[in-house]
Amino acid sequence: MMSITSARALAASIFAASVLATLAIGSAAAQTYPDRPVTMLVAFPPGGADDAIARIIQDPLQKALGQPIVIENVGGAGGTIAAARAARAEPDGYTIALHQDALAAAMTLYPNRTFDAVKDFVPIGLINTAATTLAGRPNLPPNNFKELLPWMKTPGQNIKVGHPGVGSFGHLADVLIMQELGVKVTQVPYRGAGPALVDLLGGQVDLSIISAVVAGPLVRANKMKAYAVIGRKRFAGLPDLPTFGELGYKKLNIDFWHMLLAPAGTPRPIVDKLNSALRAALNDAKVQKTFADGGMDLYPANEETPEAAAALLKSEIKLWGEVISANHIAAQ
Repeated sequence: MMSITSARALAASIFAASVLATLAIGSAAAQTYPDRPVTMLVAFPPGGADDAIARIIQDPLQKALGQPIVIENVGGAGGTIAAARAARAEPDGYTIALHQDALAAAMTLYPNRTFDAVKDFVPIGLINTAATTLAGRPNLPPNNFKELLPWMKTPGQNIKVGHPGVGSFGHLADVLIMQELGVKVTQVPYRGAGPALVDLLGGQVDLSIISAVVAGPLVRANKMKAYAVIGRKRFAGLPDLPTFGELGYKKLNIDFWHMLLAPAGTPRPIVDKLNSALRAALNDAKVQKTFADGGMDLYPANEETPEAAAALLKSEIKLWGEVISANHIAAQ
């Protein structure tokens, strides 16, 4: 009869052999990867920012990989339908997903989802950030943030804040801002950013979270007021507009971001090859100009790693989870 010590040694040997075999298979697969088209699932419908970003990086990404990138829009349920499908895909590098902040929020917003954003994915890398602004209707009395805060805290103010929809970045960022400022407002949901913008310009709501690239020309034309940038850095199109962090609200140093992800279990050599291709795409001069013209920023090279993307995803799952739970926000 085999002793306990011998049995443990045999089990350890078998485990080590299986690990080595798995690594060998992954390494062999990476050497030939990719040898057919790669499908990129985009978590929102055509015509939006996510779809636009996918198409901006599509050509340089497929050039770097040497295979076509097939974009497939899988919208619905705040991006969770695409995420669930990507999580179930074969972890071979031939199905990847482009997602954004909504993936982190979904972990709390959709308790019945069929995936776990941390356990079921391995991030490939971060793509870009996009600055947003806290903007006001054109005839709102305050002209800057210094005037805005006391105006908002005036007794009897019934402040209406429009947002693109429950659980959207605009909604959650707005809730977090008001939480940090200690201000009570009335949230007015819309079916998208466009209708919210129209009513802000028309004066039906007082404030809204507006993309900086959209707000810039409107502010310069005196059709809208802007009070602060939500993000880690100022927006080049409104260089005099401070960030909330500069105003003392460090928790609001948050960016609207996009990243590429692969199903969990994708061999690390394949993830590295995808990350390398993504970096090459982001270094493309045409991509950089298109992003800059659209008010988007690239991450520094040391933040484009899978590890940096994974760390950001985990931190924002915690951040938005706290916001959603504390304010009893439920998906609609």
